[in-house]
Amino acid sequence: MTPKKVLALCREKDVKAIDMRFMDFPGLWQHFTIPAGALDESVFEDGLGFDGSSIRGWKAINESDMLVVPQADTAVLDPFTELPTLSMICNIQDPITREDYTRDPRNVARKAVNYLKSTGIGDTCFIGPEAEFFVFDDVRFEQNAHSGFYYIDSIEGQWNRGRKEDPNLGYKLRYKEGYFPVPPADQMMNLRNEMMQTMIDCGLDVECQHHEVGTAGQAEIDLKFDTLVSMADRMMLYKYIVKNVAARHNKTVTFMPKPIFGDNGSGMHTHISIWNGEDPIFAGSGYAGLSDIAMYAIGGILKHAPAILAFSNPTTNSYKRLVPGFEAPVNLAYSQRNRSAAVRIPMYSSSPKAKRLEFRCPDPSCNPYLSFSAILMAAIDGIQNKIEPGDPLDKDIYDLSPEELADVPKTPGSLEGALEAMRADHDFLLRGDVFTPDVIDTWIWYKTENEVDALRLRPHPHEFCMYYDI
Repeated sequence: MTPKKVLALCREKDVKAIDMRFMDFPGLWQHFTIPAGALDESVFEDGLGFDGSSIRGWKAINESDMLVVPQADTAVLDPFTELPTLSMICNIQDPITREDYTRDPRNVARKAVNYLKSTGIGDTCFIGPEAEFFVFDDVRFEQNAHSGFYYIDSIEGQWNRGRKEDPNLGYKLRYKEGYFPVPPADQMMNLRNEMMQTMIDCGLDVECQHHEVGTAGQAEIDLKFDTLVSMADRMMLYKYIVKNVAARHNKTVTFMPKPIFGDNGSGMHTHISIWNGEDPIFAGSGYAGLSDIAMYAIGGILKHAPAILAFSNPTTNSYKRLVPGFEAPVNLAYSQRNRSAAVRIPMYSSSPKAKRLEFRCPDPSCNPYLSFSAILMAAIDGIQNKIEPGDPLDKDIYDLSPEELADVPKTPGSLEGALEAMRADHDFLLRGDVFTPDVIDTWIWYKTENEVDALRLRPHPHEFCMYYDI
């Protein structure tokens, strides 16, 4: 898609509004809208001004003027607006220097890909995320000086087996048994189909949709792998579609990793492969059909995993999912097929083109531009420095003896721990000016002040259960 083709599409579809979208620092899409008549070819070159000081983690008030520069190849007709609307993802630039803004997450991802090319290791990084989410029928929450609570509900929830529903038909999914009963037990089939079809209509390449393990509407819709920046773009459109299709049916979606106590949380297993032209450089004759380069990439990911998690698992809630002894991989090891390892080598196909690594720690609360970039930078560091990953762990990690388990490194137990790991280990992210020191420092500051400290300062409802009568 070129600017000329975007303008032609607007005329063909009688588009009335143009929505400019970009990513804030923590990871939410932002937007503003202009009349279709205000879009011409010069906008794709000159951009449009906005106030960057109002965006989380961005400019100070005394340097707030910034530009959004729409990218024609991201144009899509919005399937939810009443007025015919075309949306485009934008890059962010300084209006004086016209330099790409270092804290624009999309810019970080673009620089990561360019750095890969500059190393000579390869020219393309493919990413395939498997995002999970929950669909709820009702959610209420509050936190103030004297009270705090949350309440969620789902027609599928096991806790509703005894609810008066006039009639209650009894098809409630037991905890951890949502993978994959057919309808009527799976009550979200039609909703997920609508999400899937809307994605297809918007140009996303969907591989499958299904119910996930959790009760209460846990779901997964998988997209076919794509190049790193394009996949991050697609993940933002994916979230937008999922949330808005649910809202159309008076339901709500969350990508919060652990909204339900005692059942599976939502992860985003992330597949990565590197190619050089037509050569899949992770394919070889070694363990699980991998090359030495792939083994070094595993070594880099495992070595830097604690720091990566500050981007790939960036919420305090993320570490309610990453708990030893439960479903999420907290042990930093690798294996073929074994899903309890942090890095898995999928064995569905023997084709060299299918050789990839699956990093299983990330969750869908992440900013995909930053998470994908950090994983790639760790893999590159492993390859450049020939970091050996050690021996594979092909037995069930959760069945290991305490002595064996003690030798397996663990993921951080909290967001604060991940941020401290990033503070101590981020040189690999700075190479090629991909993540600047300012980006690292601002991320640690923002997450500490606005999330870690915010939670630490507040009483938790369960503390009253444990301590009120003390």
